[in-house]
Amino acid sequence: MAKSERPTRKTVSRCNPETERCTHVLEIAGYSLHKDVNPSCYIESATFAVGGHEWCIRFYPNGDGWEDTEGFEDSVSIYLVLMGEATEVRALFDFRMVGAATGVSTSVHAEDRVFSSDCPTWGAGNLMEKSELVASYLRDDRLVIECDVTVVMRTSVSQSEPIVCDIQVPPSVLVDDLGELLESEVGADVMFTVKSEVFHAHKIVLAMRSPVFMAELYGPMSDKEMKTITIEDMQPSVFKALLHFIYKDSLPLMDDLDTFEDEEMVKHLLVAADRYGIDRMKVMCESILGKRLCIGSVASTLALADQHHCIQLKDACIEFINSSNRSGDVFASQGYAHLKRACPAVIVEIWEKSAKTPRFILDT
Repeated sequence: MAKSERPTRKTVSRCNPETERCTHVLEIAGYSLHKDVNPSCYIESATFAVGGHEWCIRFYPNGDGWEDTEGFEDSVSIYLVLMGEATEVRALFDFRMVGAATGVSTSVHAEDRVFSSDCPTWGAGNLMEKSELVASYLRDDRLVIECDVTVVMRTSVSQSEPIVCDIQVPPSVLVDDLGELLESEVGADVMFTVKSEVFHAHKIVLAMRSPVFMAELYGPMSDKEMKTITIEDMQPSVFKALLHFIYKDSLPLMDDLDTFEDEEMVKHLLVAADRYGIDRMKVMCESILGKRLCIGSVASTLALADQHHCIQLKDACIEFINSSNRSGDVFASQGYAHLKRACPAVIVEIWEKSAKTPRFILDT
């Protein structure tokens, strides 16, 4: 039997769910004060509205103590709770923890559930062990939890114009191809000597990504015959990370470094980005450092921001100092002493902005 031909005309109806999305952040300061509470005792967030309904987060530092979670006494629990009366509400939620080392949130538990008056609470009774939470997500006795909530409110159906064809376009692999080009060294036409290490690269890629490399390699004062360039005042690991960003448009993973080394590497990368005019990399480094400000590091980070014209990071540091209830500790730090010597104009900015901030002062 001959195969019948399919019709050439096609029409489509599309189901469009209407949703509302929101992220709520629960910040728990002084986390150690909660570690000895009884199981079933929880920390509750403020109420927040999504999709016409009120919600809250409940976090149990020592587990929820329910029967079906027995054996998980060393775990923490977390739940999303629908407040008030409701028949049925479908919600997708994703609990995320902000990493202590990276300052970046990662998903630790996600669900798609129907909430109701009979079953208003969904989440994880055995989210993770306490030891893992302390090691990976606790910084300066502070825990930050994010909850992405998407409420499905209603569904509508619409009819679209006839579709002639629907050809799937594969995702771009340009960044992967450039990364492979860097690693294989195929076609490399310039060599860099950094300390005792040698790196091979491609002039046209470097010039495309950096105005400094463009001038050095193709400008009127460039040496067209030069094959080797010596890089001064930079560590090999920093230059390697710089090449990684130039070719892959992303910072390399630094999971194998401890917290201090990680932060120092980001500072070196910021200096390198400023040196070679790679603005996106510079702002990414600013963002990471801005999320990791603390009493001990804010003064040295402010000096770095001022020296390398990082306006956003500089403003963040000054705001942190002026809003901190431990500003006296900042002023007593070695970093602040260095800041006064290296960047005296910044000290004036701190005091000027502090004077403009409303404060309540209690005389003793």
